[in-house]
Amino acid sequence: MPAKPTRPRWLRLWQLRLNRRAKTEVVDIHRRVAMISGAVLLGLVALAFAAAGDRAQRLIFMATDRIWWIPLLITPAGFALIVWTANRYFPASRGSGIPQIIAASRRPEQEAKGPLVSLRTAFAKLGLTLATLAVGGSVGREGPTVQVSAAIMVAVHRLLRVRITAGVFIAGGAAGVAAAFNTPLGGIAFAIEELAAAYEQRVAVLTMGAVMISGLVSLSIAGDYIYFGVMRETLPVSDVLLVAPVVGLGGGLLGGLFSRIVLAASERASPWARRAASRPVLFAAGCGLVVAIVGIASGGATWGTGYDITKFLVEGHRGELWLFPAKFTAALASTLSGVPGGIFAPSLAVGAGFGNLLTPIFPGSSAGAVVMMGMVAYFVGVVRAPLTAVIILIEATAARGVILPLFATALIADWASAQICPTRLYHGLSRNMASKPRPSES
Repeated sequence: MPAKPTRPRWLRLWQLRLNRRAKTEVVDIHRRVAMISGAVLLGLVALAFAAAGDRAQRLIFMATDRIWWIPLLITPAGFALIVWTANRYFPASRGSGIPQIIAASRRPEQEAKGPLVSLRTAFAKLGLTLATLAVGGSVGREGPTVQVSAAIMVAVHRLLRVRITAGVFIAGGAAGVAAAFNTPLGGIAFAIEELAAAYEQRVAVLTMGAVMISGLVSLSIAGDYIYFGVMRETLPVSDVLLVAPVVGLGGGLLGGLFSRIVLAASERASPWARRAASRPVLFAAGCGLVVAIVGIASGGATWGTGYDITKFLVEGHRGELWLFPAKFTAALASTLSGVPGGIFAPSLAVGAGFGNLLTPIFPGSSAGAVVMMGMVAYFVGVVRAPLTAVIILIEATAARGVILPLFATALIADWASAQICPTRLYHGLSRNMASKPRPSES
């Protein structure tokens, strides 16, 4: 038989290169489809979660209108039941949600199949956070939105058999922040400052694409709204030089104190933290009782995310001076209890109360601008993310006239917070979380 003719070597190499290019193009198409589908889904879920959260936190007000003392029963009992449920069935759903994504992004391929970003944990996070809001917990929905959004993005990538990288977690979390606040630039800044240890170009493109799509979903359904209302006033340079150091130092130190207490509880570094960890359900009930007492004493001003009172103060209205210590206490008790819920919105509300507390000291300055400086100072003091804080507030209030005052305040607050708590809150919590054994979830 005649020998079968062989193809020239150059032809074989050329065909091999074509095959590799075709496979790469297929992988890129799958990656784009996964990113687009995940961003659309998480945008819809974030909007539904926001609407459900608003309804849930009204329940405590409805109950109080009927029986003023009822929170003394339902808030401690609710906190205890929520923490017991989370500890028993959904341990990865506790707390904010952002530390979970930071921890998971360090080992993306392993954690993609773990409990931190499973859909089971995500749906539990949604339900338990809504329950916390319903019983008066001073928690936010932004942190849970980050965890749920990353879980959705991971699930879609797994469904389409696309390789899971750290960029998938980062894009999902950033899109969640953008959808929660309607702040696309804030989502990108948050990805850079908080989620991305190594921010590569491909990750940047993936993140911006996911943020853009989730933002379009939010815009098409909820409309072009300003999250905290519009603040058009400005501050002269002479006022900035006086107000920014005072607000920045005070807010940074107080925010750093909050973070230090939370990290001490997480690390069990003191006797009280170890006692609390040994009886988490009883401790949660005690924290719930504190939240109930403060909520009743404040007429409900400290319950929920604090969105309404924050918007009221940002728009230049004067509030009660006790709002800051009351909301600080309620937010700290809610966070220490271990119930699922975020820190973003409550920290901004506490910061608004802090700014409101300082407005009588600067009677000649715009009250709304001082409140916003208090928000950025305290928020930066807690999370140590000045770029994210400033951009989110600018987008959430359309307050372009105070960009420089906010940046000056944020940088001072970041330095002041580091003197009290050198470890950044979310990263410290994520390290503690990563060191703990996690039970497997289906």
